[in-house]
Amino acid sequence: MKQSLAKKAGFRSNFELNLARSLADRGITYEYESTKLTYLPKPRTYTPDFFIPSTNIYIEAKGHFDKGDRVKMLLVKEQYPELDIRFVFLNSRNKIYKGSKTTYADWATKNKFDWSEGSIPEEWYK
Repeated sequence: MKQSLAKKAGFRSNFELNLARSLADRGITYEYESTKLTYLPKPRTYTPDFFIPSTNIYIEAKGHFDKGDRVKMLLVKEQYPELDIRFVFLNSRNKIYKGSKTTYADWATKNKFDWSEGSIPEEWYK
């Protein structure tokens, strides 16, 4: 089986690879999956996709955003209120589940997460 370009480059998806390229093209220093945060109730580990040291922002790249991801992110936010965790959605208009009126963007806004669609906004690394 042929390995994807993203996997060869050490990323989990082409979306993550493209975000990394965009940061690199702009000369932005970033870390990829360098932080591990333990969260409860059952001790589990959350590894944010990107960390931008210059602005102290964690970025989670999301193509698919299922219920398990949403529960995890609420627990992490509650247990690490000092961290600035933001989302970049591949498509912020996707519904959180089939038949729902709530989009990924609606969910993020309601739960006080900054978010963008498709790319990392310049103000997040300036």
